[in-house]
Amino acid sequence: MDGAVSNNNTIQLSFFERLSLLFKYHWRGFIVFITPLIFLPVALMGTDAYECLYVLLIMAVYWVSEVLPLPVTSMIPIVAFPLFGILSSERTCQLYFKDTLVMFMGGIMIALTIEHCNLHKRLALKVIQIVGCSPRKLHFGLIVTTTFISIWINNAAATSMMCPIIFAILEELQNDGDEPKSPSKMAIAFYMGVAYASSIGGCGSLIGTGTNLTFKGIYDTRFPNAKDTIEFGTFIVYSLPIVILSSCLMYVYLQWLYMGMFRPKSKEAQDANIGEEGARVAKGVVDQRYKELGPMTSHEKGVLILFILMIVLYFTRNPGFMPGWGNYFGLSNVKNSLPTILIVVLLFILPAHWGFVNFIIGRAPYPSDATPSMVNWKFLQQRVPWGLIFLIGGGFALAEGSKQSGMAAMIANSLNILGDLPKPAILFIVILIAEFLTAFSSNVAIANIIIPVLAEMAVSIGIHPLYLILPAGLACSMAFHLPVSTPPNAIVAGYANVKSGDMAIAGIGPTIASIGVLFLICQLWGVVIYPDLNTFPSWALGNEVINATVKAALNATA
Repeated sequence: MDGAVSNNNTIQLSFFERLSLLFKYHWRGFIVFITPLIFLPVALMGTDAYECLYVLLIMAVYWVSEVLPLPVTSMIPIVAFPLFGILSSERTCQLYFKDTLVMFMGGIMIALTIEHCNLHKRLALKVIQIVGCSPRKLHFGLIVTTTFISIWINNAAATSMMCPIIFAILEELQNDGDEPKSPSKMAIAFYMGVAYASSIGGCGSLIGTGTNLTFKGIYDTRFPNAKDTIEFGTFIVYSLPIVILSSCLMYVYLQWLYMGMFRPKSKEAQDANIGEEGARVAKGVVDQRYKELGPMTSHEKGVLILFILMIVLYFTRNPGFMPGWGNYFGLSNVKNSLPTILIVVLLFILPAHWGFVNFIIGRAPYPSDATPSMVNWKFLQQRVPWGLIFLIGGGFALAEGSKQSGMAAMIANSLNILGDLPKPAILFIVILIAEFLTAFSSNVAIANIIIPVLAEMAVSIGIHPLYLILPAGLACSMAFHLPVSTPPNAIVAGYANVKSGDMAIAGIGPTIASIGVLFLICQLWGVVIYPDLNTFPSWALGNEVINATVKAALNATA
């Protein structure tokens, strides 16, 4: 009887309704299985170049749609390249642990150690104390602090650190007096300023974000004989004006939009005027947070000294204008992974505090416990984003596979038509496309897709590869419109309940500003850092392109 009732109450659905319902909950599975079938004719063309293109197309769809975790998609070359005969298993796996990647992972460990000892909080609060606590000064101080910290540590970590500080300040302002003195628009300006500052600041150094080392690694793989290299020092000198200008323009835009800058009679400007009492309350919050940290510990001092030592070793390894320490010691093949891992090892060797010395010299009682090192492996094991190894390594594997398979030369020949456009026009289009795509997917994934293509485009139309790769690579980090664009956006969206519509509006100004800044800096400042940027270098025309051209000519005459 119960079964009959159940049958009578069953909702009758048509085939298309059932299919729609199935797709609603299992759309990822559909895309995973259908994508290889759609692009199968590409693989059936029968050459290594098209087989590599087949792998690239599948990974691009998976990366953008995120039907699989990004690191899992990045593992596909380990399976596909040996099966298609593009690269051996040994060579493919080697690309997932290159010097550039080791430098990045070591940099993350050092940045996490800075978090571990709260050195980053001390720096942030001190800068805010110095700048001031009126609304405009406080907003500026938050942006400057986040930008600087994000140059050296993970963007998401910098954002996560600043959010509680902003929350505490806004909470005190809202509870001070009868009238709410911290309206939602001011809160949005503060939170979005921090999120955008972390993305912009990440462009300031090679270790600032994974995107930077992604396009550096792809560039090094594609052009191993390049005379114009992306070194730590030259990259900072090139990108620092971009960071400064973009941050300042972003600050002015958010101030104009949410806090009434240049509009003194607007409601936003009136709401942002918290007066001397409000500034005093904000300063009290910051001072209290700084006081809670106590005096600077030996742990913080030790980590700071080692971090400064690492930066000095980066700059002096190959400064360009003089022989570096690598040349001085006869170590011309040394890369930046050496100083990075050296500092990581020292973090485990050196103690967090030196109290045991007092016991040795008789000034303290017998120690009750072992002295901890500056960082422990359990902490790093839990906090290091290990999936980035595969995500960045997958881009390196794609770059090498495209070169060895001949896909690089094939793309180069297909892009010859772009040579008719002026170089500045090509650059502007490239930056525009990169910023548009990175708004909808992972920054590193987009860099993995477009940077190899841009490298071949540059060779095809006779442009210096760095002319396109540097601005486009940095543009991949300029994601301002959606919570899914980048982790800092997602953090503030969840922490402050910022709506997607508000974020999309807030991101208009920074996007336009960053496009203009990236374009102008490449044209005006890039030629100062790389004097040959406006010429096509002979080293860019690698042997694989020459061989492919000769082979095509021979086939045509046969």
